[in-house]
Amino acid sequence: MKEFSTKNNFCVFLTQADDLGRVVIPKEIRRTMRIREGDPLEIYTDKDGEVIFKKYSPIGELSSFASQYAESLYKTVGFPTCITDKDTVIAISGAAKKDFLEKRISSDLERILDEKTAFVQKSSNDKNLSIIDGNKYCAGVVVPIIAEGDTIGSVVILKDSNEKTMGDAEEKVAKAGAMFLAKQMEI
Repeated sequence: MKEFSTKNNFCVFLTQADDLGRVVIPKEIRRTMRIREGDPLEIYTDKDGEVIFKKYSPIGELSSFASQYAESLYKTVGFPTCITDKDTVIAISGAAKKDFLEKRISSDLERILDEKTAFVQKSSNDKNLSIIDGNKYCAGVVVPIIAEGDTIGSVVILKDSNEKTMGDAEEKVAKAGAMFLAKQMEI
């Protein structure tokens, strides 16, 4: 495999398909794109012969529905609310879309999703959990969306780092939202 760079700051790798048609995605790209063994990928082609690999996001298929759902949750709890897949924010309500949409989630949030456990900041002494690096909001509540045993995203109720902590009502609303979205994926 040979690596070279282009003027557009893309890192290009030359590789060959093997006799079964398999292509190796270099470790650097897998690490950068957070592609793990077994992750589904979408493959696109264009008329010029380019092949594009994109991580498949099952919850991303519901992005317009997720946006409406985030809006409903925001109106219910009064805190900004976002819905993520395993890598990025796919819907946000109550905060600037340009600051969140399609931004990569933090490693803290990724860890919560990997553990398949809910996070609720119930005490002001609890560490602030960032959702996106460099953003003023932190997580008040995070509930993973689990469909057919796999974590596919999360429902997150945000708070300013100086705001009060979250309670049982916000946790229950986020859990209900995550369960509802999981059911939509299983239909």
